[in-house]
Amino acid sequence: MVLHLRAMSEATPLERDSEHLAAYLKAAADPLRLQILRLLAQDSYGVLELARVFAVKQSGMSHHLKLLAQAGLAATRREGNSIFYRRALVSQGELGALQRALYAQVDSLTLTDEVEARLALVRADRVVSSQAFFNDNSDRFRSQQDLIASYPVYADAVAEFLQKTFLQQTFLQQTQANRRQLALEIGPGEGEFLAVLSPLFEQVLAVDINQAMLEQAARAVDAARLANVELHLAEAGNWPFVAPAAVDLAVANMVLHHVPSPVALFQQVAEVLRPGGSFVITDLSLHDQNWARESCGDVWLGFDPDDLTDWAANCGFSAGQSLYFALRNGFQIQIRQFVKETA
Repeated sequence: MVLHLRAMSEATPLERDSEHLAAYLKAAADPLRLQILRLLAQDSYGVLELARVFAVKQSGMSHHLKLLAQAGLAATRREGNSIFYRRALVSQGELGALQRALYAQVDSLTLTDEVEARLALVRADRVVSSQAFFNDNSDRFRSQQDLIASYPVYADAVAEFLQKTFLQQTFLQQTQANRRQLALEIGPGEGEFLAVLSPLFEQVLAVDINQAMLEQAARAVDAARLANVELHLAEAGNWPFVAPAAVDLAVANMVLHHVPSPVALFQQVAEVLRPGGSFVITDLSLHDQNWARESCGDVWLGFDPDDLTDWAANCGFSAGQSLYFALRNGFQIQIRQFVKETA
């Protein structure tokens, strides 16, 4: 083993490229691994989840994922004691073109009905866990949220971010005749940010999956007399009250790390956002504080900015402005703008 490592360190660039290409081709030369790559383009999954989706043993799935990771086709991220896998970003260099072509071909594959059914069960379990937490803890939402980042910590920064990015850009581009100025807030919490959006748009829609949280937001709306705000109880993506391509701005403040499938939310927002409209996300950067799962109901321990950019690109968004700032408790907040691309 020592001799092999030494030989590799002394290998020429051509020999190293050959080794990488061989590992790449080996990883891609398996129908199941191609199906795994197809699925990982849309979300991050743990080993147990993937084993369940593809109906294989955990040990077998771990082997497949190891080969994909060694070939640079899968990337890992640690969530407390768990490891989640996603599809790796396209690499630089000559192999990048091959990787891009492979991804394009893989994305044309269709998952079987059986795989789709098991995938739906995995996602449903994530939804149930998220809903159960908020149903049990809606009365303590403020105190739990304050453990990491309370609304006042990021509120002014988000409002300023909108003013200097989306609002200036949109108002300059739109004419008075085609302005609709419709905003959508996903997961309004206790409703504080609705008071920021209300004066800026003709109409504001807010959607939440939890009745108790929505009632708290309704009280805030009534107290502030926000006549142009509508509140809707609905699961993410089940938004019959929103017309396709009608929303100018969608906002999700400290919501994404509670969402079972972030990529699915990107897809759903893309359906209702007009071309050139913005999806602004405020959320935590990637961290390793596993206690946030039990104490705050977090599904994800923040996000790597590259993950958000990659997921957004897969759903037809281009990355816009971004802002990052650290908190005294060691967490970091990222505010990201993603613009729906025009045809």
